[in-house]
Amino acid sequence: MGEDKYERIVDLAVRRGFFWPSYEIYGGVSGLYDLGPLGTLLKRNIVEEWRRVFVQRHQEYVVEIETPMIAPSRVFEASGHVESFTDPIVECTKCGRKYRADHLIEAASGVKTEGMKPEDLSRVIVEKSIRCPQCGGPLGEVRLFNLLFKTTIGPYADAVGYIRPEAAQGMFTAFRRVFEASREKLPLGIAQIGRVARNEISPRQGMVRLREFTIMEIEFFYDPKNPSCPLLDRVRNRRLRILTARDRLSEVDRPSEYSVEELVREKIVSGEWHAYWMAVASEFIERLGVDPSDTYFEEKLPHERAHYASQVFDQLVRVSRWGWIEVSGHANRTDYDLSRHSLYSGSDLTVYRRYPSPVSVKRRRVRIDKQAVLRIYGEKAPEIFRALSSINLDTLDLSGDEVEIKGLRISKDVFRVEEVEELVHGEKFFPHVIEPSFGAERLLYVVLDRAYSEEGERVVLKIPPRLAPITAGIYPLIEEEDLVRIARKIYRDLVEAGFYVIYDESGSIGRRYARADEIGIPYGITVDKQTLEDNTVTIRFRDTREQIRVRIEDLVDWLRKSLSPS
Repeated sequence: MGEDKYERIVDLAVRRGFFWPSYEIYGGVSGLYDLGPLGTLLKRNIVEEWRRVFVQRHQEYVVEIETPMIAPSRVFEASGHVESFTDPIVECTKCGRKYRADHLIEAASGVKTEGMKPEDLSRVIVEKSIRCPQCGGPLGEVRLFNLLFKTTIGPYADAVGYIRPEAAQGMFTAFRRVFEASREKLPLGIAQIGRVARNEISPRQGMVRLREFTIMEIEFFYDPKNPSCPLLDRVRNRRLRILTARDRLSEVDRPSEYSVEELVREKIVSGEWHAYWMAVASEFIERLGVDPSDTYFEEKLPHERAHYASQVFDQLVRVSRWGWIEVSGHANRTDYDLSRHSLYSGSDLTVYRRYPSPVSVKRRRVRIDKQAVLRIYGEKAPEIFRALSSINLDTLDLSGDEVEIKGLRISKDVFRVEEVEELVHGEKFFPHVIEPSFGAERLLYVVLDRAYSEEGERVVLKIPPRLAPITAGIYPLIEEEDLVRIARKIYRDLVEAGFYVIYDESGSIGRRYARADEIGIPYGITVDKQTLEDNTVTIRFRDTREQIRVRIEDLVDWLRKSLSPS
């Protein structure tokens, strides 16, 4: 199998209906893929497993919402994406082809480009004499390319909007509504599963890097002054493989193993909730069929982190073609998003923290000396009063002789500063946020890569049974009327019970098993002569080929128990 395993997976995926390039009849579009009948079912099961692990099991803290794919430009100006969601691009001055500059440099020269600015990349292109891979022409200056898909909302050209590159901003802008609907309790997780789009310059790696895909995210809001995680005992002893930023800077390239308790105690992660969700992510990836030795978390260096994050760990999984690929990101977004949206929208997105008992505090208070305003400014006094009424006087800097307010220069002699003592019952603050984020289509490819195996001339997709697109195949051993009648009734009963199953009576039973193994069906249910005698059927297990007998009336319960969460 070796090096061409990827090609074999893609061939199987296209031939049996998992995925294929979109718009094939027009030549396809890079970074866009269709999911076929089996791919759609597999993705749905992956999404449902994520929902079960991250939302349903945490429903005392996490709720799920749904927000639009399109948002007005102001949302992404506030989030920083209009300014910072960019990749470096370079154009051939001869043929006009455009390339992702950092990828082109690394492929052509082996130079590591992480963290380089456009001018640094341009310099490397000149120093290494890198030219256009297509025509050999010279390359221009590297510039930044924004990855947001731009559109207009309605018929007006100035009503600019963008297709979201992540689901997060809809959760931040809806935070106040969800917080109030959740009885104003923290911590609070808001989950969302939905489509996103990123206008990648030159997407590579098939299903791994797409221009449109389904994202599964949680924005988990908590009080930074009360950051403890009451669920930590559930995962305290779970061991995670971590490659820290410190190790990376020391050129250590092998992850070390830590318990979740050690990650928190040694402050390797930013806090308990950050460590907790990473532990949940490690369990989730194992449920997809990935061995713990084939996954680890890599801490991103400061220049590698997104603009909104104070600490980020990428969860990596080893696949056959590309080695280690990212399957999820775990970011501490602090209060960046809520504070920015509050600033840009003018809406109060803070939460009130009530003190156990009132606290006496001294505050600086600035008052207006109305008589001084009238004396100094005479007829202009009403204009001065209007300007002063529009601001918070307590924030004024009165260190100089004058202050400027709305274009008016106002003497500090009109102000009186005093210190007052007040009883304070609480304070407002912006919650901090931990974000675990997954891409569903990338996980679909990971599941296929881990599941694909060859046994002689047989291909077997050893997809975990809970995720398998089709749960069971129903087969009459031979095309005999009584056996066919029973097999078809079993098929109808299982369909009515909610299972996805197939009925197959074509060819030898061995060929039917082989066809089912190739698409990952975990159970084969065969109706044979013994069925007529004792009302039992044979259940064959895909991975071991072992067989057991089960009564027909027990089939539904047996399958449900076999697929139930462990």
